[in-house]
Amino acid sequence: MALRDFFNFGGSRSALVGPKRTRLTGPPTSSNGASSFHLWLDVPVEPLVSASATIEVLEPPKVDRLIFWAFQVSFLDGSNKVGAGHFGLQNFSLHPNSGAINWGGYYTGGGELPGSTSALPSAANNKNTRDYEWVARRQYRYKIAPSPDQGWRASVTDLSTGIETVVRDLHIKADFLTAPVVWTESFANCEDPGVAVRWSDIEVVTRRGQLVRPQSGTTSYQSYENGGCSNTTFELDSVGVIQRTGAPRSIQARQRIQLVNL
Repeated sequence: MALRDFFNFGGSRSALVGPKRTRLTGPPTSSNGASSFHLWLDVPVEPLVSASATIEVLEPPKVDRLIFWAFQVSFLDGSNKVGAGHFGLQNFSLHPNSGAINWGGYYTGGGELPGSTSALPSAANNKNTRDYEWVARRQYRYKIAPSPDQGWRASVTDLSTGIETVVRDLHIKADFLTAPVVWTESFANCEDPGVAVRWSDIEVVTRRGQLVRPQSGTTSYQSYENGGCSNTTFELDSVGVIQRTGAPRSIQARQRIQLVNL
């Protein structure tokens, strides 16, 4: 998928007259055929040196459609944003038991980031997307941090076994990270059975070594005009924040929510 300013999906108002239009059935009509929604995390202005989050697929997909649950960061070279990367589990039928994981990204001006060759195989023969047979209702810990070789490394730890798997490194001239966001991207039809994931224990480390756990974040949704489904939403529970498809929208776009349980 191509990275873009997802916040533009969050509720820009069109010149439409009459009731707000909704898309509850059929496929997303966006340029890439997906519907996405995001939680932009409130973190210190100071640049970051690492970012981590725990994800659990509470309700796995029941249809054979690509779904991506990603932790996205932007890369800083000095004070300039030079690119961004997205890391996370995928439901992708080309991979064994539809289990995959992706670490890829793009330069700010366009063009895919280069990276190392992953030790994980890829049934889809894609350098960014590798085989990873994740299990529903099991917690996985994402981590994005500097590579000991070069660039930025993404790894995932299965918290039920403690096994950490390095996915690969992205190669980009960047000193720090900024603008962390978690998101769901679904290529399913809007009326397909809902899918839910829960994010928790989100942490970032600043340039000065301060460990910060974001206490709030702002929601955004891919709008009807931009092809998104209208039945995606966020929920809060005693563990973390849930992203859910196929459900009435109880938390609206551009709403700042308190992540008191994270």
